[in-house]
Amino acid sequence: MKLRILGCSGGIGGRHLRTTSMLIDNDILIDAGTGVADLSLSELSLIDHVFITHSHLDHIVTIPFIVDTVGGMRAKPLTVYAIPETIEILRNHIFNWIIWPDFTLIPSAEMPFMRFEAIQLGDTVNLGKRKITVLPAHHSVPAVGYQLDSGKASVVFTGDTTTNDPFWKVVNKIENLKYLIIETAFCNRERQLAELSKHLCASMLAEELSKLELNPEIFVTHLKPGEIELTMQEIEECAGQYRVRMLQNNQVFDF
Repeated sequence: MKLRILGCSGGIGGRHLRTTSMLIDNDILIDAGTGVADLSLSELSLIDHVFITHSHLDHIVTIPFIVDTVGGMRAKPLTVYAIPETIEILRNHIFNWIIWPDFTLIPSAEMPFMRFEAIQLGDTVNLGKRKITVLPAHHSVPAVGYQLDSGKASVVFTGDTTTNDPFWKVVNKIENLKYLIIETAFCNRERQLAELSKHLCASMLAEELSKLELNPEIFVTHLKPGEIELTMQEIEECAGQYRVRMLQNNQVFDF
């Protein structure tokens, strides 16, 4: 599997700040933030599957545009995978004919441009030899993370989350874990805001990593623009034995 980072910022601004989205091979998206907009028309048309961690705008904003732009170029619907709570939010608040048309009914209910597929915590979706497993997350809305397993190695993406013991119980059992991508939205002076919004700050990240029993390469994502250098400095000071690097836009992982 090849994982390309399309966006990994906690906000926008400038040419290099794109919100969360990751492209697996040519046909799978993990979240659909603003980074998807950098793909070409032909690249967009190849995307068959979108796995959503949660319903916040920075993670779903380009789904309506993908469907509207390339739906007519495709022979089958775009499949959007999410937990039932997230699907309900998308139906009620995005694809509701007010914010955006309901593309599960366009051009017809029998042959739509988009379909939803409900997934549950612990489910594994098999796409050829590729396995995508739903992991627990703890956020301000219903949320999940994902394990991406090629058979040879795995990448784990936490999604947006705060302190989350159940997540580590699952992750510590992944014998082929190669990469861990974990969010850290705030610097330490914003710890109260991090706790309120159910994100991590640098010191909370260190507390969470102390629960990790494996030795993957660790990358931090979702840093807030304007606080990136400070947050990374604090992470370096707090992380102890763990080497934590900042995820980069257009970074590629082969696994």
